[in-house]
Amino acid sequence: MELLLRRLGAQADEISFAMGRDEITATSPESPGDSTTREIRVEVERQAIVDLIRDVCERAPELESDWFAVSYLD
Repeated sequence: MELLLRRLGAQADEISFAMGRDEITATSPESPGDSTTREIRVEVERQAIVDLIRDVCERAPELESDWFAVSYLD
């Protein structure tokens, strides 16, 4: 996970990454909008994080994206 975090950097595409106790946390800025569009925004943000992880892993032969689980905590 430490190697993945180093490859991700502290921030990418307005998403901030930090090492937690047993996980990497990702934080994205609050998107404006109402509660009816919230679910869509959350899914878009989650997919952006997954895409960043995949991209980093594709460029780093020592990492595989399927080694990492991604969850969204609300």
